[in-house]
Amino acid sequence: MNNTVSSTSTVKKKYKKKSQGWQTFKRVFKTPSAKLGGVLLAIIIFIAIFAPLLAPYGPYQMDLLNTFASPSLQHWFGTDAMGRDILSRMMYGAKYSLSLGLLTAFIGTVLGLVLGSLAGYFGGITETIIMRFCDIWGAIPGMLLNIVISASLGSGFFNTILAMSVGTFPGGARMTRGQILAERSKEYLEAAESINASKASIMFKHLLPNVISPTIVQTTMAIGGNITAAAGLSYLGLGVQPPTPEWGAMLSDGTTYINSHPYMLLWPGIVIGVTVLAINLVGDGVRDALDPKLRS
Repeated sequence: MNNTVSSTSTVKKKYKKKSQGWQTFKRVFKTPSAKLGGVLLAIIIFIAIFAPLLAPYGPYQMDLLNTFASPSLQHWFGTDAMGRDILSRMMYGAKYSLSLGLLTAFIGTVLGLVLGSLAGYFGGITETIIMRFCDIWGAIPGMLLNIVISASLGSGFFNTILAMSVGTFPGGARMTRGQILAERSKEYLEAAESINASKASIMFKHLLPNVISPTIVQTTMAIGGNITAAAGLSYLGLGVQPPTPEWGAMLSDGTTYINSHPYMLLWPGIVIGVTVLAINLVGDGVRDALDPKLRS
């Protein structure tokens, strides 16, 4: 009898969690703009995953007899200075650009969560040191900091991720600290302390789940900005460099021929703009879904 009751209770809990997750998912895509962003983003992710199957040519496949070919049925987006198909390179480049935006946002968020949690929970000298460091680090303009770090580390995919990640965590650390300060006096924390729960358990098991929603929203909104910043670094010659088919690198390569072959600059710029727009539309949906004040 007891086993039956326990089994039924477990099923109900799983169903409740699944139902709550589904309700949150539906709230994210409740508005037409979020649905549009979700569809566009799904298409871009699909292309990034299945680019080897969808692309008509290889990303490095050269045809020196077909250099600077204008858009046609054979090459929908035209070819570049080495006869490489621009459409195929952009399909393969989706993986690099999306990875740059996502990984940079994730690493910056984790750093901000850890430092903000330590500052907000322990307070005192720990809070002072962490927050003064964040103030100094955050006072440097983000793009300037990215340029300095990228110039020091050198160009490349992983160096670009590292350079951009370390410049984004101060804002997340401040926000996490503020959220934890608001939660620190709540009764559930006093209950956890009364049963001698460890500080790490209190901070990461009890506190963070209750302050994570604003961080998720901030991370989602930061992905689009990171893609744009990565494209800017590549444009300046400090990010991912040719022949890697990253959108920013393709944009940089196209500026050389902006007068004679503007399509080389046009297509990467349009795709970057559409991708950032889609991510921001989804980010608005995530904000509306997770913020109780914005729920209807």
